[in-house]
Amino acid sequence: MSELSPITVDQYLDRIGLDAAPPVDLPGLTTLMQAHLTTVAFENLDVYVGRRVHTNLGHSLAKIVGAGRGGWCFENNGAFGWLLEQLGFVVRNLGAAVLLGGPNTTIDHLCLEVTLDESWLVDVGFGDSFTVPLDLNRRGPQDGGHATYELIDSSQGLTLTQHDDGVPVPQFRFRRVHHELAEFTASSDALQDDPELHWHQKRFATRLLDGGPDRVTLLRDRITFRRGGETSERPVALEDWEATLQEWFRMDMPLPPEG
Repeated sequence: MSELSPITVDQYLDRIGLDAAPPVDLPGLTTLMQAHLTTVAFENLDVYVGRRVHTNLGHSLAKIVGAGRGGWCFENNGAFGWLLEQLGFVVRNLGAAVLLGGPNTTIDHLCLEVTLDESWLVDVGFGDSFTVPLDLNRRGPQDGGHATYELIDSSQGLTLTQHDDGVPVPQFRFRRVHHELAEFTASSDALQDDPELHWHQKRFATRLLDGGPDRVTLLRDRITFRRGGETSERPVALEDWEATLQEWFRMDMPLPPEG
C-alpha cells in the first residue's frame, strides 16, 4: 500500500469509538489518546509469526483502521500522529532509546510530542504506560493516569521514568528532535530480524478498558485484568487463544500451534 492511504479521518475516529473529532486542546488530546489506547491494542502478533511490518503510513493505517488490528510503536504512534495532524494538532515524531532492559543508545522506539499552548508527550505504543499526555516542560512527578511519571534531564536527553515506591525507574530516553517515519525503518527491521528478542518469543496483546486505568492483557497461556487497582488472571488454553483474542480485542488472527 502506498504512503497515500485512502483511510479517512472519519474512519479512524469510528475505529477508536468517537462520533466526532474533539477540540484541538488538552482535553481533546486526552480523549483521543485514551480512546486509542482503549480500542487499538499494543500487540506483536505479526512479528511473532514472522509476518513483516513496516513504518510507512500506508501500512499502519491499513492495518489499524482498515483491518481492525493493533501493532507496536512504529505502527500505533505513526498512525496516531497522522490522525492528530489531520485534526489540526502540531505533532513531532520523537526517537527514543528503550531502557527497560538496561542502558541503551539505539533509537528503537517512536513516541510523539504534541504542541498546544504547552508541549506534551504522547505515546499509544508502549504497552502498560502513561495514559494521559505528560507535560514535557515540567520537572518533578506528574500523574500518568495509573502511576506517577517523571521526566529527568541528562546530557543524553530527557528520560521518561515511572515511579516504583517513589523511585524513578527509567522507561526510555529521547531528544526533542523530529524524525521522519522512514528514519525508524532500520530499527523496525532490526527488531524483526533478531529471533532472540521477546517480540518473537512471547505473543501478547494489551489495551485499556473504558479509557483506563483498568487494563486487559492477553499472554500466551493466560489473560490478566487490572480493575480498580487490583489484578486478577485466569488461564487460557492454547485452543481457546484465538477466541479469547476475538472476545477481548475484536481481532481475528489465526496463529500457528505452540507447544
